[in-house]
Amino acid sequence: MQVTVNGTPTQFSGTSSTVAALLDFLGLAGKPVVVELNQRALFPRELASTPLAEGDVLELVQITAGG
Repeated sequence: MQVTVNGTPTQFSGTSSTVAALLDFLGLAGKPVVVELNQRALFPRELASTPLAEGDVLELVQITAGG
């Protein structure tokens, strides 16, 4: 399936079509990430149960800290 991640078309063919599976595919699993799916912010608890569909648009922001 094709989704758009931060403005870039991304071909995703994971074993599960959830937001959590996409984050794993992108190497972001377990990292602090803010996810917006089709202009709706998701709670971290929703990532594993929120399905993706062809053409979905995601904005991902990785949270970093430092000085």
